Amino acid sequence: MFKKILIANRGEIACRVIKTAKKMGIATVAVYSDADARAPHVQMADEAVHIGASPASESYLIADKIIAACKATGAEAVHPGYGFLSERTSFAEALEAAGIAFVGPPVNAIAAMGDKIESKKLAKAAGVNVVPGFVGEIEDTEHAVRISNDIGYPVMMKASAGGGGKGMRLAYNEKDVRENFESVKREGLNSFGDDRVFIEKFILNPRHIEIQILGDKHGNTLYLNERECSIQRRHQKVVEEAPSPFVTPKMRKAMGEQCVALAKAVGYYSAGTVELIVSGADETGESFYFLEMNTRLQVEHPVTELITGVDLVEQMIRVAYGEKLAMTQADVGINGWAIENRVYAEDPYRGFLPSTGRLVRYRPPAEVDHVRVDDGVYEGSEISMFYDPMIAKLITWGETREEATARQVTALDRFELDGIGHNIDFLSAIMQHPRFASGNLTTGFIAEEYPEGFTGAPADAALTRQLSAVAGVLASVDAGRAAQIDGRLNGPAEPPSDWVVTMDGAEHRVSIADAAVTVDGEAVVVDVAYVPGQKLVEAVVDGEGLSIRVERKRTGWRFTARGASHNLRVLTPRVADLAHYMIEKIPPDLSKFLLCPMPGLITAINVGEGDKVEAGQPLAVVEAMKMENILRAEKAGVVKSVSAKAGESLAVDAVILEFE
Repeated sequence: MFKKILIANRGEIACRVIKTAKKMGIATVAVYSDADARAPHVQMADEAVHIGASPASESYLIADKIIAACKATGAEAVHPGYGFLSERTSFAEALEAAGIAFVGPPVNAIAAMGDKIESKKLAKAAGVNVVPGFVGEIEDTEHAVRISNDIGYPVMMKASAGGGGKGMRLAYNEKDVRENFESVKREGLNSFGDDRVFIEKFILNPRHIEIQILGDKHGNTLYLNERECSIQRRHQKVVEEAPSPFVTPKMRKAMGEQCVALAKAVGYYSAGTVELIVSGADETGESFYFLEMNTRLQVEHPVTELITGVDLVEQMIRVAYGEKLAMTQADVGINGWAIENRVYAEDPYRGFLPSTGRLVRYRPPAEVDHVRVDDGVYEGSEISMFYDPMIAKLITWGETREEATARQVTALDRFELDGIGHNIDFLSAIMQHPRFASGNLTTGFIAEEYPEGFTGAPADAALTRQLSAVAGVLASVDAGRAAQIDGRLNGPAEPPSDWVVTMDGAEHRVSIADAAVTVDGEAVVVDVAYVPGQKLVEAVVDGEGLSIRVERKRTGWRFTARGASHNLRVLTPRVADLAHYMIEKIPPDLSKFLLCPMPGLITAINVGEGDKVEAGQPLAVVEAMKMENILRAEKAGVVKSVSAKAGESLAVDAVILEFE
């Protein structure tokens, strides 16, 4: 077995590979950029090599620096993780030329399947169903328009070397193609060093299902069941699960065998994933279309590991060393259910805008009771604009889908993360959504269920009563502590026992006497151990466990639980009566300004002073976390002044332009 391997990646996937390598007794080498000098993967590895400046184009994407690090440390093999150089043919060739093993598939397979244009040609030649489209070279925007018109709208424009939702745009008409084709090319070039684009028909209301492939160098190839990856936003996966609630055993077999045949056609070995678009509920499994093959480890691989008991990273290393697979297709089973949620640095309350900054508090849930957290950050880490916005992956397992889902809700409630915008509330809301529970999933789930954006999961009457009761108990504890301190100065000896809790605009009367709690006259059994200043409160209310993230406010608390944050004003009855006479502070009118919605780089200003604009017209383009965001006019107007220019880096809420 290898004695030392280098991980040519960063963040959670680098940590993930290091954990398995250590378990196998293999020494590890990390590489890092300036931004990652104190990152967890650097601390976890046995050795670490600095490879350049913070931008990936100056560090993680430079193959020569990775190879030099291998030679300097004596690393015999490289695990590429995902992204960066993981699907770069030239990188695998350079490693081979240097006598360094690549923990991944052979060069010809990467070339064949890593290029989405060529892979579609090969899949079609192999008899695999492919989505109708154009897989040749596209010359320019006008050529893209002609192709799209011939295919018929809607169409999807994709960067040939793309992945992770980057370099993809959906076009419903010619106008969309003209506006977005160049953006797709730029994203492909900036993120993957390849600006080629292909266009295909967009299948309406599809499911996104993928098959995990594992093969060795001795001709053995298996499929390790499927993963359901339909819940996506901007073509980037948010929730994954295994198995799929939609796939039948017959479909699984048909898909798996066809994907294995495709892998064998290109001599594939190591771990890989064939992604499929499923257009309907045809139980024969014949209604699926080949989308692409990822010749690497997938972000969502943990759900497959949890239901099969197979460590995919270990298998990749063993295959790279030349070992045969120690299992057959008959050995691959399905044990229970696993769900993964991706915790992103993005604010769902502000249209999912990327968020950067410092993690001033980072306390993931404990990895107990079938909860797994894959991360590569720590409290105090800086979430920068240079890399992918994923902070962590939260994975839960259960005997049933319902059990795995319930564990997700509980674990998300216990996930403490402050300092930046994040999507934890949104993930919890999805887990509790009736449509998710039904398994009726498509790639349009988020757009269809949250058409006006996300404002938090609604709190029903039971949750409102529970939170109000806990707020009353916490208020009494705080007041008791204050009374005890004041009592030393001959102040009041007993704290108030009656409270008015205002939550979501409604008032609730909470009374506490001898540990008995009532909310609006209804008895509530509350068991909570709270110490003033505590950030996470564990309570049992009416026999139901409830984890609440708590933030003290001037007149109460901000409670975050069950997919939403609620400001609870907690006052004594007399003060609550007087509060009704307070004048409400009205926020300033910012409707005449176009503000930068996130920290980012202005790549284009599309209008000038005095220009008339119409609703929906592009005004500016902001690039953040390797994604381009087009800012459009919300209504017609005239530009009064322009305060920013292309090439300028702006902070969140910085003024870009003003309207008359």
